[in-house]
Amino acid sequence: MERIKLGSKGLEVSAQGLGCMGMSHSYGPPKPEDDMIRLIRYAVKSGVTFLDTSDFYGPFTNEILVGKALKGIRDKVQLATKFAASLCDDGSVQVRGDPAYVRSACEASLKRLDTNYIDLYYQHRIDTKVPIEVTIGAMKELVEEGKIKYIGLSEASASTIRRAHAVHPITAVQLEWSLWCRDVEEEIVPTCRELGIGIVPFSPLGRGFFSLGPNVVNNLADNDLRKKLPMFEGSNLEHNAGLFARLEELSKRKGCGPGQMALAWVHNQGRDACPIPGTTKIENLNKNIKASSIKLTDEEMNELNAISGKGKVKGDRYHEEYMKFTWAYSDTPPLSSWVAQP
Repeated sequence: MERIKLGSKGLEVSAQGLGCMGMSHSYGPPKPEDDMIRLIRYAVKSGVTFLDTSDFYGPFTNEILVGKALKGIRDKVQLATKFAASLCDDGSVQVRGDPAYVRSACEASLKRLDTNYIDLYYQHRIDTKVPIEVTIGAMKELVEEGKIKYIGLSEASASTIRRAHAVHPITAVQLEWSLWCRDVEEEIVPTCRELGIGIVPFSPLGRGFFSLGPNVVNNLADNDLRKKLPMFEGSNLEHNAGLFARLEELSKRKGCGPGQMALAWVHNQGRDACPIPGTTKIENLNKNIKASSIKLTDEEMNELNAISGKGKVKGDRYHEEYMKFTWAYSDTPPLSSWVAQP
């Protein structure tokens, strides 16, 4: 596995990371802990040293799992976790970016991860009630104290990214980027590249769609997030199956699997992008590792671009009630509006 510089402030990571969410959260019941610890340690031994988690996954249980897996090998990994989103008793999601919460969330994550520092700390979702300058100011204090090394944002608008970067350098922005989610190419990706910010695409395999196609919905557990995503529903899924069929054709010509082709497309966007595909199986991890070294020609990239993107995919990323937490809706109030809390 190659290594790359993520952002312009010195963080070096494996060119492909491992998203750990699905081990504990969103995609059905939590997977057996011993198996997931074995998978994480296998990934690190294989050179995949950039690990991604969040206090929201579980909630909390995924950080505990990752912490256990890193016993004795903490110095070999670049550990990323996130704060800001929490699950309320009624099932709704609350987002907070006020300084007191930033600090308490970080200290709680450090305990669960059983570590004294976090390599990359993201604001998971943007609190539209708190100026981004205030949140980043609180994160900057954590950098100065050595509790975190680098600051990241997830699902932030271009203007929010600029304002945050003016307070303290942003090392990475995490966003959904794949063959069926390309809106970020309009403003977010160019903004990151202009400012020298690394890009961390999550769900580069379309939440499993590009590996299995429409069959991915077969036998999903009742609590699997994909049962509630528009892209996986009814006529949308039928339409998107055509995209998968074309992807299969192209991947057969290339001599790889469709998921590998889709992941290679993300890798071939540039060395400033570090995708973090998730998996719960060593077999799939090995396939993903191989995809990181697949080089696509300009013609192959053009063919993949032609079958994906706006107008080629049916269904939004999330239903409307959750879309307000994504980058498209996440500008924060001006700093002048903030009244410091007692």
